[in-house]
Amino acid sequence: MNLLSCSINTLNGLYDISSVEVGQHFYWKIGGFQVHGQVLITSWVVIAILVSSASLAVRNPQTIPTGGQNFFEYVLEFIRDVSQTQIGEEYGPWVPFIGTLFLFIFVSNWSGALFPWKIIQLPHGELAAPTNDINTTVALALLTSVAYFYAGLTKKGLGYFGKYIQPTPILLPINILEDFTKPLSLSFRLFGNILADELVVVVLVSLVPSVVPIPVMFLGLFTSGIQALIFATLAAAYIGESMEGHH
Repeated sequence: MNLLSCSINTLNGLYDISSVEVGQHFYWKIGGFQVHGQVLITSWVVIAILVSSASLAVRNPQTIPTGGQNFFEYVLEFIRDVSQTQIGEEYGPWVPFIGTLFLFIFVSNWSGALFPWKIIQLPHGELAAPTNDINTTVALALLTSVAYFYAGLTKKGLGYFGKYIQPTPILLPINILEDFTKPLSLSFRLFGNILADELVVVVLVSLVPSVVPIPVMFLGLFTSGIQALIFATLAAAYIGESMEGHH
């Protein structure tokens, strides 16, 4: 009963996270739900950038790649290497999922560092990078949880749940709790780093608007890329762990 109560409290905590607000938000009413409109707007921009870039890259593929095709093939090889390293021999089907996570988070993070979203006026609230909202990072983390549960059940069937009593049944509560803490750590790590980076830049621009913020912005670009890589690597590692049972 204590374990069940703890699990319910953890799920309630994940639900409560969606109500966390930093600054003002632009709300849309969809049915009986209230959603952050600025997140959907910036997410659509990021998706449009990714789709248009991919379309241009594969529009006229060459046997010997040059220019944009060469760049996108390098990105694909990088994502494949990350997936293979973390998942193992059966990494192939998971490359699109890991690649989508990495590219969406990477472009989202960089859009917040490079594009002056705040110059676009909204009736209420302000625009920012999609990953600057806790709802986005929690959604990505929950998708990762669904993915590694699906991978484990597909590979092992109901035998997948045997991992909860390994190496000893005494660890059953801890092993169950681990599945609830993974999405929490994934979402808060990404949200916290991106939010902190944007807040630092805003504060420095207000204090010293000329020179000091520039190095911080370049550091933010580096941090944004690292956070995308960390999220994608951990997602691949969780999938590989669920398929193999050990890492």
